[in-house]
Amino acid sequence: MLTKKKFRFSLFDFFLYIFMIIVVLLVLLPMIHMLAVSFSSDVYVMQSKVGLWPKGFTAKTYGYVFEDDRIFRSYGNTILYTVLGTTISLSITAMGAYALSAKRMIGHKFFSMMIVFTMFFQGGMIPTYLVVKSYGLLDTIWGVILPGAVSTWNFIVMRSFFDNYPSEIEESGKVDGLTDAGVFFRLVLPTSKAVLVTIGLYYAVSLWNAYFIPFIYLNDPDLFSLQLILHELLSAGSSNNATVGVGDVLVVEESLKYATVLVSIAPIMCLYPLIKKYF
Repeated sequence: MLTKKKFRFSLFDFFLYIFMIIVVLLVLLPMIHMLAVSFSSDVYVMQSKVGLWPKGFTAKTYGYVFEDDRIFRSYGNTILYTVLGTTISLSITAMGAYALSAKRMIGHKFFSMMIVFTMFFQGGMIPTYLVVKSYGLLDTIWGVILPGAVSTWNFIVMRSFFDNYPSEIEESGKVDGLTDAGVFFRLVLPTSKAVLVTIGLYYAVSLWNAYFIPFIYLNDPDLFSLQLILHELLSAGSSNNATVGVGDVLVVEESLKYATVLVSIAPIMCLYPLIKKYF
């Protein structure tokens, strides 16, 4: 006969729940405030009367955000950088990690050591810039994508995953006449969705939030990423109640800042619930 286990709520559990509630509030309350300000009327925002609930509800600020050519263009650029960059980075990382996970590979230890070496020692910003410039990648989308195409940490995590991949599946593919490439593309990749989605998310978030690399390698405003434009907006003006021009319209700067921030993080936030099951 099965007996029910009694749930014991200790003092440690109490403080743990309190701590987690505080952490959640510290994360949510600023976002709720930004959301409230972005949907509030200019009068209430300028008087600093908006707390956690919109006052004088209006969505016109978001209309101004998407009407601004700079924001709309940079949004498209960021989506392009993220999608193309994640595809390239994930492809290179997966193929390289799978190759290095094979102990029979010639030079396995040497290449593994050289890859780990780059985690601790790097060429530096100026030599990297000169290399990018010498290849003619300045002011191109490839200047944003290729210099950081492979993360050593992500590479090692994926290689560790492939190190523990069941050898029986690979051997069954070899028995059926598949080559190493066939085993990788037909058997390994379809059964490795968890690590592919997780590492892909890391690359996507990194590219979406990238500011420093576009700042260094891009001079053409038509190629600016969303983070560069967002930095310009957040750096403009010295007063929270100042007004800025969007086209021929004056908009409260604080509302425009918050609306742009929320628009910039919305796509990445929407990804997490969809791929949570793969973590």
